[in-house]
Formats: sequence, structure tokens, C-alpha cells
Amino acid sequence: MRFEEVLVESPHSHVSSIKSRVQEAINGIRPALQMDGGDCELVEVAPDGTAKVLLKGACMGCPSSTMTVTMGIERRIKASVPEIKRVVAVEA
Repeated sequence: MRFEEVLVESPHSHVSSIKSRVQEAINGIRPALQMDGGDCELVEVAPDGTAKVLLKGACMGCPSSTMTVTMGIERRIKASVPEIKRVVAVEA
């Protein structure tokens, strides 16, 4: 077998695949957040399956932001990326 035929997968490639899928899920919900003057940015995907997001604009400090994270963002991400166990909002 030639070296070129051997695929060596980096341990980080799985995490980067998860991160890109989480980003795609967030991109799908961002228009709804932006219609209300808010936004969301992916900060990190932790090894324990936690996606950390930063709420922006009108979402920052909004009394409904907890519901937005759990019922909107988390639900969307978990449906698209089952490896994600929870989503938490972090502060800048």
C-alpha cells in the first residue's frame, strides 16, 4: 500500500466537523434572531458536547434570551448535530 492511499485522520477533524455542522445550524436560525434585532455567534464546541454561543444585539440582556437559547438555538443545533448535549450562552 502506498502512503498516498492511507488516510490518516487527525483527532481534531471530528471536532472541526461537529463545529462546522453547529455553525450551519446557527446560520439557519440567525435570520429569525436578526429580524428581532439580535444575533448569535458560535464561540466554541467543547469536548464534552457543549456548544458555547455569544448572543448579540437585542438578545443581550433580553429577559427572553434563556428561552431563545434553549427552545430556539439549542433545539435547532441538537436536531442537526446529535453529538451536542447542551448549548450555553457566554458573555463577551
